[in-house]
Amino acid sequence: MSVGQHFTRQDNPAVNAAVVSAAWWKEAVVYQIYPRSFMDSNGDGIGDLKGILSRLDYLKDLGIDVIWLSPIYQSPNDDNGYDISNYREIMDEFGTMEDFDELLNAVHARGMKLVMDLVANHTSDEHRWFVESRSSRDNPYRDYYIWRPGKDGKEPNNWESFFSGSTWQYDEVTGEYYLHLFSKKQPDLNWDNPAVRNEVYDMMKWWLDKGIDGFRMDVINMISKVDGLPDAPNPDHKSYAWGGQFFQDGPRVHEYLKEMNSTVLSNYDIMTVGETGGVTLEQAKLYTGEDRGELNMVFQFEHVGLDSEDGDKWKVKPWDLGELKEVMTRWQDGLYGTGWNSLYLNNHDQPRSVSRFGDDKQYRVESAKMLATFLHMQQGTPYVYQGEEIGMTNVAFPSLSDYRDVEIHNAWRDRVENGDTHPDVLMQAIHVKGRDNARTPMHWDDSENAGFTKGQPWIKMNPNYTSINVVKDQQDENSILNYYKRLIRLRKDNPIMVYGKYDLILADHKEIYAYTRTLGSKIWVVVCNFYGNRPVFTLPKQLEVSGRSLIISNYDADTSASVQQFTLRPYECRVYQISE
Repeated sequence: MSVGQHFTRQDNPAVNAAVVSAAWWKEAVVYQIYPRSFMDSNGDGIGDLKGILSRLDYLKDLGIDVIWLSPIYQSPNDDNGYDISNYREIMDEFGTMEDFDELLNAVHARGMKLVMDLVANHTSDEHRWFVESRSSRDNPYRDYYIWRPGKDGKEPNNWESFFSGSTWQYDEVTGEYYLHLFSKKQPDLNWDNPAVRNEVYDMMKWWLDKGIDGFRMDVINMISKVDGLPDAPNPDHKSYAWGGQFFQDGPRVHEYLKEMNSTVLSNYDIMTVGETGGVTLEQAKLYTGEDRGELNMVFQFEHVGLDSEDGDKWKVKPWDLGELKEVMTRWQDGLYGTGWNSLYLNNHDQPRSVSRFGDDKQYRVESAKMLATFLHMQQGTPYVYQGEEIGMTNVAFPSLSDYRDVEIHNAWRDRVENGDTHPDVLMQAIHVKGRDNARTPMHWDDSENAGFTKGQPWIKMNPNYTSINVVKDQQDENSILNYYKRLIRLRKDNPIMVYGKYDLILADHKEIYAYTRTLGSKIWVVVCNFYGNRPVFTLPKQLEVSGRSLIISNYDADTSASVQQFTLRPYECRVYQISE
């Protein structure tokens, strides 16, 4: 594919005006590495940069274009690196800056790119800026953070933290509270202070001048808070209430991102993706509009919230295929020709997709392949999270002490120890939704600790590594790993997978998710059975078949069978080209 081209869907006048411009980051496949759990080189049980270096050829062979590293900066690790104490140093456990430079050069030598995780909504409370800020009310760094006096003997407002409890922490030294949307060791930066913004921009330039290829921006839509920091509505009269309307997609967030773009981003040929929890489609158009000068794409969370009751992560409900179709289709249609989608089912904060949306027992291989097809065939940039490509599953540790995630332990404290949730109920929710599901170490082989470390791993292994690992998949031509390689190769060889228009078909079918991709006169039909039954697929009559070829399937499919109607096996997927 030649970057610089423009693609339109020419056969439908209704969308002829939609032009999709080409870009390398649209055509790329991104692989997310959670460094702590990827590969340990020195036997301390913690993944590191040299470990990543040793596995680059594996990623190149998979077909990966861009590697996204979760934070590797200096950090006390209250939230596994998302609490940064020095943006220009490497975490001791991960290695040195020399190790990073070697890794970056090796990535580039293999024709891949490297994207860093930018955490700029908050720092660690051990960052030099905050140490100064809390030392006195008149310190020059005081306004780098958000400080307020108490109100009526309590916190300045009633906002609830993402990690439970209040978003405010009282500091005895100066007798005021500081804001922390996340852990109390993650104080929020005051982006209304120009000095803060300039510090962040200088730091970004420093990394970009080293040669990195972009940023994934952590909770970037939370950097602007509503003036006055008002109380959140609290109809249930709880101790604390959700205040997202006052800090998500805030009043100056687009002003700040435009400033960031003009000051920093526009001067480099890079990829940017913003994590934007709670973002609406209309807001996403503002963040990603190609004429807006902000970001390339965002991560939205609607599809990974479908199994949460009333938005409460720990109240698990069954997800619904009709709702999944509605969410994915709305985002596909809404950003077509104006912005760009990020395609993901897994990341370091989400449970394993084969356990969540597939069947990780009887049909693990089939459902993992189907989910990959469902995702990679849509329009957007696909993200593969480490282990997804071999079908790694959720883990069910028996004891709370086996878990390492601060979010899990805070939820246990607030809901079980200080609340009325039964321990068994929350433990079941942790098994289903806990972030540590994604953070158990990578399964490289069936040796002790899955080849991840020769030491004691920082978190327990998922015991199924003896049957689910890279070496086993490499030796099986029909493995999930080899299927991912085929999918990624198809994407590189077929512009329709990147730039084709998406259209949902069979919207009301209870078991089949099917859609078309159209580019010029070429049409592909993507058919995915999301369950263990054998439903019949019938091609809508408005789709004319002028040719037929099977592009890919996760089963041995009869290539002579009619495309107009066929029976799907459990979790089967097929992609056909029906016009030339």
